[in-house]
Amino acid sequence: MRIIAGRHRGTKLAQPASAETRPTADRVRESLFNILDGGRFGRVLDNARVIDAFAGTGALGLEALSRGAAASIFIERDPAAIKVLRSNIARLDRQREARIIAGDALTLASWRETPANLALIDAPYNSGHGLNAAVRLLRLGAFADDALIVIETANDEILDPDLVQRASLSLDSARRYGRAMLHFLIRNPA
Repeated sequence: MRIIAGRHRGTKLAQPASAETRPTADRVRESLFNILDGGRFGRVLDNARVIDAFAGTGALGLEALSRGAAASIFIERDPAAIKVLRSNIARLDRQREARIIAGDALTLASWRETPANLALIDAPYNSGHGLNAAVRLLRLGAFADDALIVIETANDEILDPDLVQRASLSLDSARRYGRAMLHFLIRNPA
């Protein structure tokens, strides 16, 4: 697994030995960042504050940093994955722009960081945790008013439309990539 583009293009990332971590496939990650760079959602990566929830190796948040994001906040609860994540951040020398929250995105009690304008949430497939984490983070004030939230699920998963609506979110689009589905959500104006 490598950084696909930007300042750190081609840098190889370490991966945990644990079978519990399932990194986003390179092809899916490349497609996601092509969409984010493509202008459909504006210049979302330029100086962005990014949340990478269920971060694992940190590939999503590190790719965002490589492509111009100002900061990435990684949320991960698995100690083995956190060790690899720290190693990957150091490999790219991005300690100043990266912050790790060692905890579960589903149960965080507070948010002390600046609100993010981009969230990349890659929870375990078929768990429903991606949308639940987005709602939790939204309630904690983790998202800026113009935040774009991208949730990766298995390709047959459907986000609960009632929960999406109650959270004042709108599903802009969903795109299938092999086993994965990317759901692009935006905040509704208050």
